[in-house]
Amino acid sequence: MPMLVTVDNSLQLFMGWEGVGLASFLLIHFWFTRLQADKAATKAMPVNQVGDFGLAPGISGCFTLFQTVDFSTVFTRASAPRNSWISCNMRLNAITLICILFLIGAVGKSAQI
Repeated sequence: MPMLVTVDNSLQLFMGWEGVGLASFLLIHFWFTRLQADKAATKAMPVNQVGDFGLAPGISGCFTLFQTVDFSTVFTRASAPRNSWISCNMRLNAITLICILFLIGAVGKSAQI
């Protein structure tokens, strides 16, 4: 958990993210002889993977758009106006799509799906 909240780039954030997911699974599955704990741990893994599905493409999109994974550089470059559009039957601003992917990641990690 400390790694997740103290890092300064998104690759280390993803490593901490995966560590929290693994720790969550292991904590739930600690009493593996109990059927309810086993079922809950088995259910927790796919829900955490939904969060990973949001965060990993969001980081990839951030790197593609800004050419860096460092938070301070990304925030500096994101404040500058930019005309980056993604067209798939609708025009969607690239930064908006990245924010939606990060939102999916946060919602998936907090198991609100």
